[in-house]
Amino acid sequence: MSASQRLQNKVSIITGAAQGIGLATALKFAAEGAIVVVCDLRQDGVDAAVAQCRALGAQALGFALSVTERAQVDAMVAEVKARFGRVDVLVNNAGITRDARLQKMTEEQFDAVIDVNLRAVFHCAQAVADTMVAQGAGVILNASSVVGIYGNFGQTNYAASKFGVIGFTKTWSRELGPKGVRVNAVAPGFIETPILATIPDKVMDEMRAHVPLKRLGRPEEIASVYAFLASDEASYVNGAVLEVSGGMTV
Repeated sequence: MSASQRLQNKVSIITGAAQGIGLATALKFAAEGAIVVVCDLRQDGVDAAVAQCRALGAQALGFALSVTERAQVDAMVAEVKARFGRVDVLVNNAGITRDARLQKMTEEQFDAVIDVNLRAVFHCAQAVADTMVAQGAGVILNASSVVGIYGNFGQTNYAASKFGVIGFTKTWSRELGPKGVRVNAVAPGFIETPILATIPDKVMDEMRAHVPLKRLGRPEEIASVYAFLASDEASYVNGAVLEVSGGMTV
């Protein structure tokens, strides 16, 4: 095993893995020797991500599913267990935005974000928890955000979901830690991903100006943190919320 392959044969489920931070994380895990389980909504995106993981020499499996549908999540986890006998890592990365100010936000916008960013994180974690506890080992990694620490204009729903994910992380780390399962969250700052495609250039320039490093983050920079947290190098990190934002909140 080379020093670079910190995740050798770790069966790793990654949600929202067809683009952005999720895809970067899938590829990083593949390069680190993991068995990568790609989950996303669209079959074509899933297939492309699986192909990229396999091109890096990894075993990879893909599922086109909605993380909001518990039956689909349970079926995926059951198939992964049947195939590989275990689940070592879950990266709860899938997320959406539906931005609007409080006075303008519709119930549909609010519900959609809570469903994907909060309820689905619960579904996925609950679906793997029994298996990880039975193994006496496992890692659950949740995607929060700097918005989940400090709030953000126009993001009532998103901020609430990402604050909520921190609540999950703190609670599960207490419940599952004694069973050998570590739970941590990553709070990215502004990262260059498709989720930012709707933001005007002027606002993007302002965002860069607020970061001491004077640039947005790259998906790979978040993926590297997930890989560290998933690895045995982070064996004493539990219940942490790791902000990866270029110092934007300093």
